[in-house]
Amino acid sequence: MLMSTLLLAVIIFFVFIFITNSIKIVRQYEKGLVETLGKYTGTRNSGPNILIPFFQRMIRVDLRERVIDVPPQSVITKDNVSVVVDAVIYFQVTDPVKVVYNIENFALAALKLAQTNLRNLIGDMELDSTLTSREKINSQLRIVMDEATDKWGVKVTRVEIQKIDPPRDITDSMSKQMKAEREKRANILEAEGLRQAAILKAEGARQAVILEAEATKEKQVLEADGEAQAIKQVADAERYKIEVIYNAIHGGKPTNDLIAIKYLEALEKVANGKATKVFLPLETMGVTASIGGIAELFKDNIKDLQKTPSKELK
Repeated sequence: MLMSTLLLAVIIFFVFIFITNSIKIVRQYEKGLVETLGKYTGTRNSGPNILIPFFQRMIRVDLRERVIDVPPQSVITKDNVSVVVDAVIYFQVTDPVKVVYNIENFALAALKLAQTNLRNLIGDMELDSTLTSREKINSQLRIVMDEATDKWGVKVTRVEIQKIDPPRDITDSMSKQMKAEREKRANILEAEGLRQAAILKAEGARQAVILEAEATKEKQVLEADGEAQAIKQVADAERYKIEVIYNAIHGGKPTNDLIAIKYLEALEKVANGKATKVFLPLETMGVTASIGGIAELFKDNIKDLQKTPSKELK
């Protein structure tokens, strides 16, 4: 009875071991490579998979994107300057069969490949180009590594240069050069600013002179126009006055006697002035004749009055 119980326990133990070894769980980000007696026989997807214990085994391959840190290394540039370069490589397995059976240690192989190609790329560039062409180096290194790792079932997604450090003396020289360049640009900008300010100031003065001259010109034109308008209005008024007087005189049909009297009144006003000499116009003879006629008229009236009887005069 004891022997049978012990035998049953041994059988249950072996069954448990068999079942445990026959069920394999593949995760979502993995692929399972099944080998039967050491030979690749298939690829299993994620989830539970049943194998034949002791005859089959499973190799799990991680399909997630991973990173390889390339340690800093000294590289000689084209102009014989030693720089220290540090980079990282991002890759992802695309074919689990190739990455297991075509390369023994992909991480080590990718690391050595990156170091070799970095030396080749930077060795063909001068220091200034190396420091300013990180994107170019990244792109070229990724293309070279992607082509080399394609037969390994791996895709290099990107390569990043973390730092490129030149020697200390070169760094100091570059710092001084950059400082001198910045001071030079500052002086140029300051001089350009002064030049622009002088130009703007001169332009402003020129505009001020032009505007002042235009204002003076417009003022003179307006004054001349105003004076001309005033003269024209005065002349029109005088013309109107003369026309009115002329029309009034001719409309009243004055006689020579009336004209003579008005002439004498005008001569009286002239004689009453402060002048010590009075010049009579040449036409005075005609007016004198009129005055003589007036005198004869008065004489005739006086004779008529003398002939009238005294009674009638009363």
